[in-house]
Amino acid sequence: MTVTLRPLILLIAFGLALVTAKPVSAQGQAPGTWIQIEAKPTRAEAADRARAWEALFGQVAGFQADTGWFVLALGPFAAEVAEARLAALKAENLIPGDSFLADGTGYVAAFWPEDSLMQPQVAMPEITAPEPEPETPAPLVTAPAEDLETPEQARLSEAALTLAERETLQAALMWFGFYDSTIDGAFGRGTRASMAAWQEANGFAATGVLSTVQRTVLTEAYAADQATFGLVPVTEAEAGIEITLPLGLVEFDRYEPPFAHFRPREGGETRISLISQPGDATTLATLFDTLQSLSILPPQGERRLTDTAIDIRGENQGLMTQAFAEASRGVIKGWIVTWNPETGPEMERVLPILRSSFRSLGDRALDPGIVPLTEAARSGLLSGFDLRRPRLSRSGLFIDAAGHVLTTQAATDSCARITLDLETEARVVLVDAGTGLALLAPITPIAPAQFARFKAGTLRVGDEVAVSGYSYEDALPAPVLTFGTLAATTGLDGEEGLTRLALTALPGDEGGPVLDSAGAVAGVLLPAPGDATRRLPEGVAFAAPVPTIAKALAASGVPLTTATDTAPLPADDMAALSDAVTVLVSCWD
Repeated sequence: MTVTLRPLILLIAFGLALVTAKPVSAQGQAPGTWIQIEAKPTRAEAADRARAWEALFGQVAGFQADTGWFVLALGPFAAEVAEARLAALKAENLIPGDSFLADGTGYVAAFWPEDSLMQPQVAMPEITAPEPEPETPAPLVTAPAEDLETPEQARLSEAALTLAERETLQAALMWFGFYDSTIDGAFGRGTRASMAAWQEANGFAATGVLSTVQRTVLTEAYAADQATFGLVPVTEAEAGIEITLPLGLVEFDRYEPPFAHFRPREGGETRISLISQPGDATTLATLFDTLQSLSILPPQGERRLTDTAIDIRGENQGLMTQAFAEASRGVIKGWIVTWNPETGPEMERVLPILRSSFRSLGDRALDPGIVPLTEAARSGLLSGFDLRRPRLSRSGLFIDAAGHVLTTQAATDSCARITLDLETEARVVLVDAGTGLALLAPITPIAPAQFARFKAGTLRVGDEVAVSGYSYEDALPAPVLTFGTLAATTGLDGEEGLTRLALTALPGDEGGPVLDSAGAVAGVLLPAPGDATRRLPEGVAFAAPVPTIAKALAASGVPLTTATDTAPLPADDMAALSDAVTVLVSCWD
């Protein structure tokens, strides 16, 4: 016969049955039908779990089985009642899904409750190991001084909740980081586990069923945060985006396609920008690269790019940024949020809300003509943002087909990151303190179109030379040629291994190649000598000649290629050669 009862009636009857159940005598068997809910290998473990179950059900029986394990069970019941109660408790996810009915055979020694009158017929030996003291997590909220509701009363009051109230509890648990599943009002095993985790973190007994007081504590804390953040569903029709935004922290500012900017409210630092533009996978990859060049996106953090989505996180001590965008149906939609983790609210809680609520409305993208823009703004994706800039940029030169770059030590000192032409990251493989030269290797392989050929002979005083360098650092897209002559084959004090040039160089030129009239590298421009007691006149520069360079690089194993052409190059060919071999070396914090 199948017994079908409403879960609430079953819980009431079950609670009464547990309260009125009397101890039974175990003579090799505990008579009646039991709902076995758990088994542990040691008495200590089983007793600890019994205390937790008693907080939920009020009374739990514990037996040492003839297998040596310690089992926890509810009952005893009549067989037909036990079957219905097992089904009801499983349906409400109040007991493990692998709980089963047992007839008590093999329950030979009762050990719980601790004051039980049941006496075992056979005492079975037990060996237990000492257990470590559990760590008590700091509570997220202050537990009330008194919570008089019993577990049975908590279950009954919970059963009276409306669907909206149950969904609010799940939303609150999600907000505080204890729940990550669907908001549906169904209290399954995941919700029960999240409730227990919240209870434990906040100093309550981890029963998995919230009392009325606990529900109040949770929902009031949630409501207070919602008031602070002001989470509101927003439909941005121009951008074609629907998303829930923290309008307590930000307010709409302006359109600058492809962005709709939300500025911080007074006293805040949180900013949000919605992304909306036409595009495909190629455009998405360009956006991925462009976003990482913005000053609002610290270089530290995870980056992910696929054919359909980008997900970028940047973080440092005073700035956190999260960016997301996806390409679908010919448009790219997404968002960027930045905040100060030291002074701002806990925006980590908002990120799941942004992700889960974000939705693209059709194939509409932000119209570039919605506001007048400068041609510079139209040409890129940087409207409303500042580019992240390197601390300094100097020059260098490719010296082999593997992309090794020769530059100065000063260009690489104290850099958190070094890039070549603002794109390729590089690492220092050699520093020669005596000459002030440094050798870099690209982290990802590159194949330069050309690399430097070094002059076989020596220059004579008065020979024309040209320094190829990024005189204005990263302000120009190509190197500048600065012309002059060789003034001396030694330093001012007669130092060997140094040449003096008669030309006016800028700091950005340092590390650039010194070329003769045939385009052969005759040296590398060095920083001006640092001497606070003397100031050199303009038009004086110094370089490391080829023998000095070869000696400095001897330990690197990277050979220098000797130039074979000696005929002077036309001006256009010299410019093309300098563009090909000269590299922008940038140092980033």
